[in-house]
Amino acid sequence: MHKTSKIYIAGHTGLVGSAILRRLEQEGYSNLTYRKRDELNLEDAMATMDFFKKERPEVVFMAAAKVGGIHANNTYPVEFIMSNLLVQANIFRAAYEVKVPKVIFLGSSCIYPRDCPQPIKEEYLLSSTLESTNRAYAIAKIAGIEMCWSYNREYQTQWLSVMPTNLYGPGDHYDLKNSHVLPALIRKIHEAKMSQLSEVVLWGSGRARREFLYVDDMVDALIYLATLSSDRFGELVNPLKSPLINIGSGKDLMISELADTIAKVIGYQGQFIYDASMPDGTMQKLLDIEKISHIGWAPKVKLSEGISMAYQDYLKRLN
Repeated sequence: MHKTSKIYIAGHTGLVGSAILRRLEQEGYSNLTYRKRDELNLEDAMATMDFFKKERPEVVFMAAAKVGGIHANNTYPVEFIMSNLLVQANIFRAAYEVKVPKVIFLGSSCIYPRDCPQPIKEEYLLSSTLESTNRAYAIAKIAGIEMCWSYNREYQTQWLSVMPTNLYGPGDHYDLKNSHVLPALIRKIHEAKMSQLSEVVLWGSGRARREFLYVDDMVDALIYLATLSSDRFGELVNPLKSPLINIGSGKDLMISELADTIAKVIGYQGQFIYDASMPDGTMQKLLDIEKISHIGWAPKVKLSEGISMAYQDYLKRLN
């Protein structure tokens, strides 16, 4: 990937896609293409194919996806599996039709089994049962990994699947019911502070452990991978093995510890009450990042620093 490469960012208005666009522009990449949903519906196979034939990108970042937290995944499984399968199938088919040299597909750590060993290595994929609350979304993302590998095996493409841990930062969604846990907690704790509440009720036991990565660190990893030499990138997409690589911080913490950290950043001094009747989801999801660490990448942003920047972004959007 060079400064003049034609790069398509699918999902450029989302958390990851907007961060990719922002960083590529900052670093002087001059040939970027993207479309809003009302300009290009990626669930429409014909429209997607027409776009690819017109633009003919050399690199595709597949950040377009329907995403959400436990409540959204558990409540709308049809929407999550259908939308993601359609988008993935349409982009992969069009990318192959116009011979896109490099596709980087973004998945999710929920692809891994609910009770697999920790930290989670790439080879644990499909080794056991998925978490029921987000199974539909996970299966769609697993299908995306298999699509990458299938094209690599059958047509000698060089497409890579990256599996990020829980991401957060500027451009996130802060809906209390449907967003991921960290942005939802930022909003809930901020509103508790503004309303001078002495306590806040949070879902689950508080003992589930989660790993978080600031979205700009994720983009660092994506650009690092996309600009590897042909030989080093080729090793990652060798058709004899799954083109899968984890991206994370290598550290996790309990949800109760996360809430305390966010409260400290926001300045909320009340207490948290945990509603154990609500689901925790998978009790631990810590990714093994040895593979990407071995090729020279490491995260930079500490969790408290990242939460502070995310909170400032939330306040700007409120205003």
